[in-house]
Amino acid sequence: MEKRKIKMIGLDLDGTLLNDRKELLPYTKDILKRAVEKGIIVLVATGRPWTGIPEELRNFPGMRYALTANGARIIDTLEGRILEEHLLSPELAKKALEICGKYDTLQEVYFDGQGYAEKEKMDHVERYHHNPNMWEYMRKTRIPTKDIMELLEKENRPLDKVQALFASMDERTQAWHELEQVEGLDLVGSLHYNIEINAAGVNKGTGLISLGRLLGIRREEIMACGDGDNDVAMLREAGFGVAPANADAAVKEVADYIAESNNEEGPAKAIEKFAL
Repeated sequence: MEKRKIKMIGLDLDGTLLNDRKELLPYTKDILKRAVEKGIIVLVATGRPWTGIPEELRNFPGMRYALTANGARIIDTLEGRILEEHLLSPELAKKALEICGKYDTLQEVYFDGQGYAEKEKMDHVERYHHNPNMWEYMRKTRIPTKDIMELLEKENRPLDKVQALFASMDERTQAWHELEQVEGLDLVGSLHYNIEINAAGVNKGTGLISLGRLLGIRREEIMACGDGDNDVAMLREAGFGVAPANADAAVKEVADYIAESNNEEGPAKAIEKFAL
């Protein structure tokens, strides 16, 4: 495969840019730096809220844009302004939380790029986050609240995203079926034990293409890397989609290229191979 004219690269974090220990490795950092120096727009495209992005990536020299909460919020970090937001209404968020609340779940709401979760559930994060590497991340990045529904009612305004982490996979399946009946929601589950709930039509793919349009970058000039359920739309929409070897089968199906795994820095190698 030949070099491509890549002007923008959207990068998922968990399972893609970061290794399984949630680290940004030296070679990957170097490749990002080289891509930025070449004038390529490099950005994080994540399901995480803005405050959940590792600090070194939030402050990475030359990385000006960020697509967060699966595309609900696209930020110009240099000017500190929101370029686009596609938020979930408080009514739909309440409905989603009511459904998930019937099950054994840790529920989160994201307002203005910040995640909030119930303190009582956060104290037992290991029951809901089946990946030990995520425990510390959750404790560090979420603001604990006494009652999530109370917080939603107090704020009473649109929000970025709702997420529920399930102790039981059977319960997750049941909740998914129930949520599917609610009009106006988009569901993905990048972790297999979670459900991420956005407003209908919100996904990383439409977000990335929209940012490209804003910056005068064509679809064919956009490269995207991702591994999970919430990356399928992004890889399908981008001109050149890359999936690491550890990606879900559905992601590999829509990818143009399968790279080495996230632990082998496959996405960075793909950037070097095709964009640098």
